[in-house]
Amino acid sequence: MSISVGRYTFEGPYTDTTNLQDRSGVYAIHDRRNGTHYLVDVGESAQVKSRVDKHDRKPCWTGNKQGILTVSVLYTPNAQQPGRIAIEQEIRKQYNPPCGDR
Repeated sequence: MSISVGRYTFEGPYTDTTNLQDRSGVYAIHDRRNGTHYLVDVGESAQVKSRVDKHDRKPCWTGNKQGILTVSVLYTPNAQQPGRIAIEQEIRKQYNPPCGDR
């Protein structure tokens, strides 16, 4: 299962974090409604599962959802934090999600 976010192919979307791993990557939070995924937030972390599970922007995610929140991930084993941030910023610039800011 995969979803396109910008020019990237993310794993997911998943309705919970069970399938996520604590590996480095970029995550996308979507609001799935009427069969369409709307980007709510995007971020990066060296430990994706832990970051999403304990995220400080969860209230923003739930406040902006009209359907079901989903999460997808692009694992980046060969990218350090600057590379992950570049991907996040590219996606953020393209979609302008309502949560988060860099």
